[in-house]
Amino acid sequence: MNPLNFEEYKQEEEVVPGILEKVLGRASINYFSENAKKEYAGKVVLVTGAAGSIGAELVRQLQACKPKILLLLDQAESGLYDLVHDLHSGNGHLKFVESIVCNITNKKSLERIFVSNKIDIVFHAAAYKHVPLMEDHPFEAINTNIFGTKILADLSVEFGVSKFVFVSTDKAVNPTNIMGATKRAAEMYIQSYTHISKTDFITTRFGNVLGSNGSVIPLFSKQIAKGGPITVTHPEITRYFMTIPEACSLVLEAGSIAQGGEIFVFDMGGSVKIIDLAYKMLALAGLEPGKDIEIIFTGLRPGEKLYEELLSTKENTKPTHHPKIMVAEVQENDHEYVNYMLLSIKESFDNGGEIDMIRQLKSLIPEFKSNGSRFSSLD
Repeated sequence: MNPLNFEEYKQEEEVVPGILEKVLGRASINYFSENAKKEYAGKVVLVTGAAGSIGAELVRQLQACKPKILLLLDQAESGLYDLVHDLHSGNGHLKFVESIVCNITNKKSLERIFVSNKIDIVFHAAAYKHVPLMEDHPFEAINTNIFGTKILADLSVEFGVSKFVFVSTDKAVNPTNIMGATKRAAEMYIQSYTHISKTDFITTRFGNVLGSNGSVIPLFSKQIAKGGPITVTHPEITRYFMTIPEACSLVLEAGSIAQGGEIFVFDMGGSVKIIDLAYKMLALAGLEPGKDIEIIFTGLRPGEKLYEELLSTKENTKPTHHPKIMVAEVQENDHEYVNYMLLSIKESFDNGGEIDMIRQLKSLIPEFKSNGSRFSSLD
């Protein structure tokens, strides 16, 4: 095995194609079928969080479907500029691509976008996703992940969007942190529209993606390039993984087969120990742990689980035509009740009542039990 030069990987965007597959131990697979691609041809498609890891890959795969208009929305100006530049440099002038700098919590700005464009399909990937940061900043997590999603969902219903595909996370299952709980609340709200709206609301739920911004592979790459140490929170911590293209192709495939109200769960294979990823990356770099570089255990962070789940104990799955996509059989949520609870959370949010706000969130999601967090006393 030829050692890899990790000096090339000091910046996460410089991780070259191939290393992720080497760490994963298999080739990346494209699950996006030709039949599914027809679902998006000639449509006006809005992608929120378009500058992020998942959003940008959704955009790249969607452009091959020849949509009528592809609207790329993100609050990150520089990331959005870079994405559009890359799209144009690779394909010439893309007349059907439009970039929109906007925060999803800005209802008036979003409303202007819906008024100006007859949007057919929404892919909602915009979110705050980092567990430790959101434990420290619950107002931001709740404002973006819950209220931003609510604004988008309500506007989608008002303006007759055909499909709304929500990118969720395995951290929404039996959440132990603010981030996961906000994503679960968002799942509940959009699913509550199932029988009262012509818009088909779909949730896609999967685990970690290798190589995404802030994920473990770019982190380990930087640490190795600096000579260590490699930091792992716990020797037994595990996660489910797939590559960014795999995750996005499954999101698009699920969106094409959805009837509305489903929570799609992806088969991500077996869970992987993070320490094993560290050993694999060191081996690929031609290094030995303890000799060439140290590995240190830093302890679980507030809200962090030892392992993630794709289903709660109350959920089972049924198969779809696709072997990698299953539908979770979940309890339906009453729209009036979920909306009332979100309004209660909003009242606490507006009044600056952090503890009361989290207490209301836990009331909406009884399985939400904080792990090693300052909010554990509310359980």
